[in-house]
Amino acid sequence: MSSKRSAAAPEPDAVPLFAALGDATRLRLLGRLSAGGPLSITRLSEGTGVTRQAITRHLHALGDAGLVRHARRGRERVWDLNRKRLERAKRYLDQIAAQWDDAAERLRAFVEDTGKGEAR
Repeated sequence: MSSKRSAAAPEPDAVPLFAALGDATRLRLLGRLSAGGPLSITRLSEGTGVTRQAITRHLHALGDAGLVRHARRGRERVWDLNRKRLERAKRYLDQIAAQWDDAAERLRAFVEDTGKGEAR
């Protein structure tokens, strides 16, 4: 059986981060930025059926959570992923997943040990 780990301590800003990820439009925007690199609002809104104003609001929500950032390129504002922030979120989820694996292993061992006692 694996050793017990302490419970995953959430980052102080984990709640806003995961709240920002809890929207389908925002997840699609992150996917597009991940696949296409830095993109303008015009490019991000193309083919989505979502207005540029709505895309802008979603990008600001992602920016407030630290997931994206923007820079000026001429007259346009170009948005890009903050990969370090995404990596921190992934590490937190990996830690939670490992705790679930440990709990499942403890349950399996308990059930097997209990079954051996009843077979005697």
